[in-house]
Amino acid sequence: MRNSWALMLITCVVCCIFLTACETQSTTDSQQMETESAPQSESSEISEEDEQQIQNEAELPKKDEQESETEEALLSEKEETVPGISQSSQTSDMLKIEIGQENFTATLANNSSVDALKELLKDGPLTLKMSDYAGMEKGADLGVTLPQNNQQMNTTAGDIILYQGRTLVIYYDTNSWSLTPIGKINDLDEALLKETLGSGDVTVTFSLQS
Repeated sequence: MRNSWALMLITCVVCCIFLTACETQSTTDSQQMETESAPQSESSEISEEDEQQIQNEAELPKKDEQESETEEALLSEKEETVPGISQSSQTSDMLKIEIGQENFTATLANNSSVDALKELLKDGPLTLKMSDYAGMEKGADLGVTLPQNNQQMNTTAGDIILYQGRTLVIYYDTNSWSLTPIGKINDLDEALLKETLGSGDVTVTFSLQS
């Protein structure tokens, strides 16, 4: 009888030890699983950040392409702007021309020759003694050489041109030559212009009029 009770006691002790060991192992396994799952979550977050970065980088070429198209459009507009009398409305500056008692205004062309002439006139009016040539124009040496933007022109009365970079010319008749356009007299009365310029030398004062 005593041996039976001792055996039962030993069995109970062994069971308790076994259950305690199982609980300890279960807790350890649970902690290990939580530790292993944490990096996976972090890895998932990093993956989302990488995906966002890849998406942003994919959008950059689109923005660069749009900016490039805008720049090409602007360049195209500039290329379509051809320096010359026909483009004179691109500048708001006007040239004032005084001949005796008569005053004329001319719309300036758009080229580097005109820009250089404007710089020259910023110091004040320019008075030139202009001589007649071939019964079609009056011209005078500027005393300085300006950039040339020559193009084949069929001039008419009222055209103002630059010849060989130094000679400023007012046409009162027609001509065909490679010349640099400077401007065109506005609201031209051809008869009045020809009469005002006369047949010989004439003094002409040029100035900028905004």
